[in-house]
Amino acid sequence: MPATIALAQRVAQIAPSPTLAINAKAKQLKASGVDVLNFSVGEPDFPTPPHICAAGKEAIDQGHTRYTASNGIIELREAVSARYRSRLRLHYDPEQIQISCGGKQGLYNIFQALLNPGDEVLIPAPYWVSYPPMVELASGVPVIVPLREENNFDLNADDLLQHASSKTRALILNSPSNPSGAINSEAALKAVADLAREQGWLIISDDIYEDIAYTPGNAIPHILQVAPELQEQSILSNGVSKSYSMTGWRIGWCAGPMAVIKAMNKIQSQSISNPVAISQYAALAALTGPQDFLQTMLASFLPRREYFIQALNSIEGVHCIEPMGAFYVFPNFSAYYGRSFQGKVIGGSVALADYFLDEARVATVPGAAFGADNFIRFSFATSLDTIKEGMERIQGALAALK
Repeated sequence: MPATIALAQRVAQIAPSPTLAINAKAKQLKASGVDVLNFSVGEPDFPTPPHICAAGKEAIDQGHTRYTASNGIIELREAVSARYRSRLRLHYDPEQIQISCGGKQGLYNIFQALLNPGDEVLIPAPYWVSYPPMVELASGVPVIVPLREENNFDLNADDLLQHASSKTRALILNSPSNPSGAINSEAALKAVADLAREQGWLIISDDIYEDIAYTPGNAIPHILQVAPELQEQSILSNGVSKSYSMTGWRIGWCAGPMAVIKAMNKIQSQSISNPVAISQYAALAALTGPQDFLQTMLASFLPRREYFIQALNSIEGVHCIEPMGAFYVFPNFSAYYGRSFQGKVIGGSVALADYFLDEARVATVPGAAFGADNFIRFSFATSLDTIKEGMERIQGALAALK
């Protein structure tokens, strides 16, 4: 009989990513012949633009298939620096920039570099599913700060302060938000900036959806636009996954104070060595090449978004705020909690998402995974025909509940 292997305690305190798990289950069902409509996936339904793919192929042909500098090739770090000069009017030396294996790994590096045991991190909810586990894996303590649906999930400085303590080290910002698509208002960011300055909190700004906005000029406020003086206590995270439909290329970056980035580079050098060389050259082409792809993608997302909002808000008891960015809707289904189907009670978002998958063959992500159990997340990074069929199935499933 094989011996039992004892695992590290840190493994027991975290769960696998629920969004990836649900997406995998939906794909498995579809592969087995089940007609599943998948609204769980968090990636654009567009191929990577041809000129970016060509750059990746050219990198192979030119022999860029070996180790790079641990923090990424200088050309890509310079391109990221130029992006911040253009967008935020802020200077980041290339040595203040780390290229990572996707935005997720960059965020992981941030927490590993910053947190000591017991340090608290304020996480507004709904939040991206990986923030709390990443904080915990760095021996930190995630402190969840619920945002208000009636306020379109905007930040509230008073609520942040009520949840803060002497152990508060950092605050996570994510605008546009995954899962709600909400955008932090300029007024809210100014109030939060004042608070962060007074309290000495670090700001960790996850800007991965910054290019996917449905505002005039596709512009959104940024914490370092309203308070550029916070640059030295802020770490920015971003990447090419969403804006350029490059989720599988796994390239992200972080920009911040030199001491923080140097610490992150130590961690990265002892974990992954360096991001994939070929992907770095493809990302360089994404940042420096034609940018028209984004407008094409946004033009496709708009009618899907509008249909989803109208269809969801037409269902009795369902309310959905208008997402101003990203490619998700996050409707409130709590009016249906307590109802049942064939004797099985819908006790919350997990049960309702399971019901949608089992009975309607629609894959969604329960709001509980995002710290907001009243809600369900749908991605509209899929065709309008699929969305229409999915909403018909959802309406039928809800009507069957007693």
